[in-house]
Amino acid sequence: MKKTKILVTGGTGFLGAALVRKLVQLTLPVRILDNGFRSSATRLADVFDRIELIQGDIRDPSIVSEAIRGMDAVIHLAAVNGTEFFYSKPDLVLDVGVRGILNVIEGCKKHGVGELIVASSSEVYQTPKTIPSDETESLIVPDVLNPRYSYGGSKIITELLLIHQCRADFKRALLFRPHNVYGPAMGWEHVIPQLIVRAIDQNRAHPKGPLPFPIQGDGRQTRAFIHIDDMIDGIVLLLEKGEHLNIYHIGNPEETTVADLARQIVQYFGRECQLIHGALQKGSTERRCPNINKMKLLGFHPKIPLRLGLPPVIEWHITNRIQHNHLAGVSS
Repeated sequence: MKKTKILVTGGTGFLGAALVRKLVQLTLPVRILDNGFRSSATRLADVFDRIELIQGDIRDPSIVSEAIRGMDAVIHLAAVNGTEFFYSKPDLVLDVGVRGILNVIEGCKKHGVGELIVASSSEVYQTPKTIPSDETESLIVPDVLNPRYSYGGSKIITELLLIHQCRADFKRALLFRPHNVYGPAMGWEHVIPQLIVRAIDQNRAHPKGPLPFPIQGDGRQTRAFIHIDDMIDGIVLLLEKGEHLNIYHIGNPEETTVADLARQIVQYFGRECQLIHGALQKGSTERRCPNINKMKLLGFHPKIPLRLGLPPVIEWHITNRIQHNHLAGVSS
């Protein structure tokens, strides 16, 4: 890979920081645009002298334009992620998502940057008809009144804008859809850290006998989790081999029920799990598992199964529990 100068938006977040660190390892010049809404540049303290950081809001066109100036490529990750935010701040989720991609596309056109890689989401197809789901799955917003779909809706708009505004003016513009990425320091608004925190608290409150463990629904809902290290390998592979106007599913097709995930987490504490079924949030997806055959054709193969990737993540959250509500995930 040549010495491509890369801007990473949202580069101090969970996904962004891991990607930036990998790009630095590859000796590529990296610039970051981030406003620190849900993250901190301290994530990158070990490589801070080898990157350039611009603090600013992705919704500000002048700041975005200045950040893009002089770059060879942009990897656009900036978003307000985390299921809790979909319900509590749908206006912000949409504002950041839509204004962000518009500003990035316009900035790239203005400065002649012809390489653009953009993060979409598996939320764009929300309730898939086919499992595992490939890139042709129909995109849908089932209920515009449900704030949950603020994120999926913003990503559908993102995909439409990239495909139809970048067709002619870009050498290469493409999308990838991450599928349930997990890892240490991922933020507290996602299913794995929420279940881990619940296990920590329940273990303290119930020191003996089977551990009572509330979950949403009956636990038969499924997800397919990909470790952050595998996710980053996938993005770097797209930087090398991804094709213009293509969409790629990046994930690990190891489908796991929420009940089994809860049991694995509770077993880490040496306890037996007593599941307590509860109500599902309106709009929750019953099953999600990616078809990654398109990525496999590029040479992508996830290496870290959940049984190996989960224990270090549990340990990280045990160690950092005191910082709950002060850590973050993908930033805007």
